[in-house]
Amino acid sequence: MSEDEDLDALRAAVRGLLGATPEANAWARLCGEVGVASLAVPSRYGGTGAGLPEVCVVLEELGRTLTPCPMLGSAVLAAAALLGTHDDDSCARLLPGIAAGSTTAALVWAGRDGQWDPAAPACHWDGRLHGEAHYVLDGAAAEVFVVAARTDGGVRLFEVDPADTRRTGSTPLDATRPLATVALDGCPARPLGTAADQTAALAHVRDVGCVALAAEQLGTAAHCLDTTVAYTKQRVQFGRPIAHFQALQHRMADLHVLVETARSTVWAAAEAAGTVGAGAPTGAAGPTGAGGPELPLLAGVAKVHCTEVARRAAAEMVQLHGGIAITWEHEAHRYFKRAHGGAQLLGQPHEHINRLAALVL
Repeated sequence: MSEDEDLDALRAAVRGLLGATPEANAWARLCGEVGVASLAVPSRYGGTGAGLPEVCVVLEELGRTLTPCPMLGSAVLAAAALLGTHDDDSCARLLPGIAAGSTTAALVWAGRDGQWDPAAPACHWDGRLHGEAHYVLDGAAAEVFVVAARTDGGVRLFEVDPADTRRTGSTPLDATRPLATVALDGCPARPLGTAADQTAALAHVRDVGCVALAAEQLGTAAHCLDTTVAYTKQRVQFGRPIAHFQALQHRMADLHVLVETARSTVWAAAEAAGTVGAGAPTGAAGPTGAGGPELPLLAGVAKVHCTEVARRAAAEMVQLHGGIAITWEHEAHRYFKRAHGGAQLLGQPHEHINRLAALVL
């Protein structure tokens, strides 16, 4: 099959499984039957060595259903961080479990202010780890922490046993996105890799994460649009379906254009990135996936645009559904919360706009 046919087959498999499986069982089936957690992991570490486009297909479908699972936090962010350390021994020890979905890893990075700055993580290292990180994806259930910390020589990544930390599950705006706060008080840790400064590797992790998150936001926006269009064909006012009203047709047409432009930004960035890791260790089989020089720009564009499209689509879903959309029983509030919660992850839009300005000016 061609690459497009392969992606379509993956999309159909994930969509079909999510549509037929209760949320509680979805992650086990996605990993066991489709192998979604292995997509970002090179074959030498038990993965399939696929590219970011395949990862984005999965996340787009997860964004449509809001299925709680550690795809973004463990199989993308933590896996990319491990690969970026070029630590072959640690990758060989940790990545097979992540690829199988049997181990959940979490990247511990941002502080209370929600800044995912590669040069200024929340924690620091002086022979032990200190600090408090917030908004840790799947942090309450993770078996492995990958902690970004400041050191005298720059930013380094460390492996930490969650049992040596104090972690507390958060009460997020979006209940379908498990977050945690992780406190490290003189915590023992194992440095990953030998590079004195891994800021560039962490910046690449942020770029990859932004593209993956943008794909999820695209799925959320597409579902909001599809659901809203279907509802306007059913709801009758003045003796006709409201889909016949020209003003609403214009609004839905505008939203369709926004969703399709969001799709373009996601795929441009995903293809620029190639694979997820910031480079495999020397001699590793398969592509290194360092990403082209255009990736930081395209990842920022995708994050900014898809954030705004998801928020717009969720708002239109609420407004065009009318009173039913503000009831607890309707799904609209879940998508509204996901759209606004996702906007805060990996940097708010205005932060990426500032970064984009620095890249192009």
